[in-house]
Amino acid sequence: MATRPTIIIADDHPLFRTALTNIVTSEFGETDLVEASDFASLQQSTDKHQDARLILLDLHMPGVEGFSALVHLTAHFPNIPVIIVSAHEEPEIMRRALDHGASGFLPKSCPPEVMQQALNTVIQGHLWLPPGVEQTPTANEQELDVAEALATLTPQQFRVATMVNQGMLNKQIAYELDVTEATIKAHMTEIFRKLGVHSRTQVALTMEQLAVNPTSAFEAGRPS
Repeated sequence: MATRPTIIIADDHPLFRTALTNIVTSEFGETDLVEASDFASLQQSTDKHQDARLILLDLHMPGVEGFSALVHLTAHFPNIPVIIVSAHEEPEIMRRALDHGASGFLPKSCPPEVMQQALNTVIQGHLWLPPGVEQTPTANEQELDVAEALATLTPQQFRVATMVNQGMLNKQIAYELDVTEATIKAHMTEIFRKLGVHSRTQVALTMEQLAVNPTSAFEAGRPS
């Protein structure tokens, strides 16, 4: 008996998760749907369902910055296609998503029939963007370099980096992850090395480059 395909829906809005669930069920019938409401639950879901057929990912997930969740997923689960589902409709943001490994981009304003078309296109191994949006790269070289560095972080290191980006101290991160402070310090050493930075502030500035609307703080504030 064939196993039912697993699709992960990652969005912090329950009503929209329900809407996506209805669309997926209508299009694919018997499917194992897994829901995630923040980045921590998304990590747990992908770890448990590494054979998932598809991830539908909100661009603004609690606990993670902009495109960084996408970069992390495509680095560690390259066989699972990711469609960004977002309220953003700017073509540049859609194309940046593809630059960072997304297989498609769906504005939340799309009608259900367009969403169904996008799901089918991506599951068949193709890229999908709304009609009229070109697939030309738009992410700059610096942003791509940051994404490449972030992709080298282990899942736990990435989680620590996202918490640093939220302003949490080592003691708070250790409590949240149920590990020792010494473990967090070891992770920080590796994060600094892999990102080529020397301070917690620089970690935050680096991750800011993958925000949907990055500031110029990285260029102005990162010491040489």
